[in-house]
Amino acid sequence: MDDLSRRYPLWLCDVWGVVHNGQRSFPAAVAALRRHRANGGHVVLVTNAPRLSGEVRKQLDRLGVDQAAYDAVVTSGEVTRHLVARHAGKPIYHIGPPNDVSVMAGIDVVHGSIEDASVIVCVGLRDDRRDSLGDYEPLLDELRARDLEMICANPDKVVRVGDRLIYCAGALAERYAKKGGRVSMAGKPYAPIFDLAVSEASRLAGRQFARRDILMIGDGPETDVKGAADYGIACLFITGGIMLGDDSADAAQAHAQGASPHARIVASMPRLSW
Repeated sequence: MDDLSRRYPLWLCDVWGVVHNGQRSFPAAVAALRRHRANGGHVVLVTNAPRLSGEVRKQLDRLGVDQAAYDAVVTSGEVTRHLVARHAGKPIYHIGPPNDVSVMAGIDVVHGSIEDASVIVCVGLRDDRRDSLGDYEPLLDELRARDLEMICANPDKVVRVGDRLIYCAGALAERYAKKGGRVSMAGKPYAPIFDLAVSEASRLAGRQFARRDILMIGDGPETDVKGAADYGIACLFITGGIMLGDDSADAAQAHAQGASPHARIVASMPRLSW
């Protein structure tokens, strides 16, 4: 970790599965991020949460994540706002919990029916604790028949909450794409969220960061590892995160490398620690 802190002044760090599990924070991970900043480094938390950064900061506070552990938070919800704003003044069709519409706050859009909608905004399952993916097949078929674009506010397919894995918007977007539907992804592994994170870090640091200066820390093979590889930055892979258990480090490493053969995984560990 001393070496990684010296080599990579900017750390982009995933949140769910690395800093906390949705129910409690990981003290060793928080301490590692805080130590990097104490060394003069910078940390931007990069999450596929389909919410605005202020809401995520409040959640981090509730879970006991020290604010000294990071400089900024960048979310897929922030990117989603830019995508939704293109449809200002038009009706949208929302998929997700009824009260989870903060990413559209202040944008001139109205919730419409499938027949009236100009675009789909998928934040997640309507009830991720009870619904199955199969429940959405008829709806996805109907939306595909209308040839509506889907804006996916969270490319994650699953997230770990405590000891449970629950489905996210990315799982629905994947099914929609397999039916031939058009999908725009807001978060990792796609470049816009990395651009926003690096831009925010550069603004706060008062300097520009080259790709060689940046380390992505994450546990998601299809989001964090692939995103880092596509963006041309190094990756510290957390093997005991969302997809695989602590006793499957070799399998996790193989899974990550298979998801993105050109990934530059410079180190791996079961949990982020120093």
